[in-house]
Amino acid sequence: MRLKATVSYDGSGYAGWQRQDNALGIESIIMDVMERIHHHPVEITGSGRTDAGVHAIAQVFHFDSELKMSKEQWRRAMNALLPADIRMQDVEKVREDFHARFDAISKRYDYYLSYDVDNPFLQRYRAFYRGRLNIERMKECAALFVGTHDFTSFTSSRIDPRKSRVRTITMCTIEETTDGLHFRLEGNSFLRYMVRMIVGTLIEAGRDRLSVQEVKAMLEAKDKEACRYKASGSGLYLVEVRYPEEEA
Repeated sequence: MRLKATVSYDGSGYAGWQRQDNALGIESIIMDVMERIHHHPVEITGSGRTDAGVHAIAQVFHFDSELKMSKEQWRRAMNALLPADIRMQDVEKVREDFHARFDAISKRYDYYLSYDVDNPFLQRYRAFYRGRLNIERMKECAALFVGTHDFTSFTSSRIDPRKSRVRTITMCTIEETTDGLHFRLEGNSFLRYMVRMIVGTLIEAGRDRLSVQEVKAMLEAKDKEACRYKASGSGLYLVEVRYPEEEA
């Protein structure tokens, strides 16, 4: 039977979600635990990748299992074997052709920028900036990204050129907090580095190094060389992956 699982993780000590030959990926650790529970290899498929140092409140993956275990039994078995910075939050049975990546209808990412640059307890969980930012300009620029656009200017140059870079962003907001800024981005899907490059660009606009017109021109350029800004991965969190109601 096919199962849909939700995990949270602190990405600080990992090279990202994807399994890798020469680095430690979160996917590899989960698969190792799955193999210990099943006594044979088990493939898992995530809703998407997160980069090195990026965190997840609710990453989703699917896998097939012959084991008849309750949600709580799965949680206890997995969390007993997983490291403390990776936690299984939920497991549920889904239809046999459910796909964690291709069935997702939207994703939400949050990004946290802190002014508290000397706080040692936040170093792995925030990006930092010391100084004053032009918040109104940042918000004006953020609004430019909402809608359906070709985000070639805001992704990795290593993306397969045959694949579409058109994405629909439904939310791109900035909220002031007691110690910094909270960015929220939601869309139907995201390209590699897209959130970090958008946030990095907004920060540069806040530093008055980019005008609203220049940010708009970068988006419209559809040029992989147009954006040179990428915010740190430590401030980024995958918050939610949404599916059609029948998968909820």
